[in-house]
Amino acid sequence: MDKVGDAERACEDLRDALRAAGVTLPSLGLDAVSCAGSAPLALVDLGRCNVATARALARALRPDQRASLTTASSSALRGLVGKA
Repeated sequence: MDKVGDAERACEDLRDALRAAGVTLPSLGLDAVSCAGSAPLALVDLGRCNVATARALARALRPDQRASLTTASSSALRGLVGKA
């Protein structure tokens, strides 16, 4: 199993779901340090964002707001809730 490749795909899936919800995390990407070495952890780094983006992300993750999202982004966001 290619952990780095899997993390890249997960990062893109998250970016797509967030974009569908109207949220852009400008620093979203892979954590370079966790991808190095012979046994990488391959962590996705959500990065930093401004207050407006944090509020948009909070709205997108609230169950009452997710009902208005498209089916694809809603399904993806459901997997995020409670995993922080």
